[in-house]
Amino acid sequence: MRHREPYLHLRSLDRADVAEVAALLGRGMADSPLHVAVYGGDEARRTRRHESLMSVLLSGSPSMRVVGVEQGGSLIGVAAAVPPARCRPPAKTRLRLLSRALTFGPGAAARLLAWNRAWTARDISEPHVHLGPVSVDWHLRGRGIGTLLMLRHTSHLDSIGVPGYAETDRPEVVGFYRRHGYAVIGEADVLGVPNWFLRRPPR
Repeated sequence: MRHREPYLHLRSLDRADVAEVAALLGRGMADSPLHVAVYGGDEARRTRRHESLMSVLLSGSPSMRVVGVEQGGSLIGVAAAVPPARCRPPAKTRLRLLSRALTFGPGAAARLLAWNRAWTARDISEPHVHLGPVSVDWHLRGRGIGTLLMLRHTSHLDSIGVPGYAETDRPEVVGFYRRHGYAVIGEADVLGVPNWFLRRPPR
């Protein structure tokens, strides 16, 4: 008899899920080109450092909406988004993020600040829903998990009638976003890494 994989379950996540979400974001984004440039070191160190930052961001961003995909009781994909006018975390959270970044050493902290400034400068001025961070466990990519998350996200955008905005440093993700209605509105090198900035009009 053919073994059947457990069903994928999509649900909204909350503060009780912060540790699990941060851990997934850490390991799922460890091979991101910007993360390699910012954190350096081996994959395990990049995973730990990003997980640590994401824990601070998630716990200190009450307006952030996080959706997850579970399989067999395990979280395997997440997509976070913030509503219009809430792109930047609260001031207290930004200070906590800086404090945490400084524990990585002055070089990594300076690179994180440069990355943040570059992306903040590109943020569109019109009211929008800002997508990110988004991650799927690396060994499960290409199985439709990201599509499930994106369909939930774009359905929400269409229901409220506002544009979506996102950034990525992965060239393969650009095509994925385009298939879901996003268009590239800008490109830039950040810390020597190509980045793309995308907008999705409301439907």
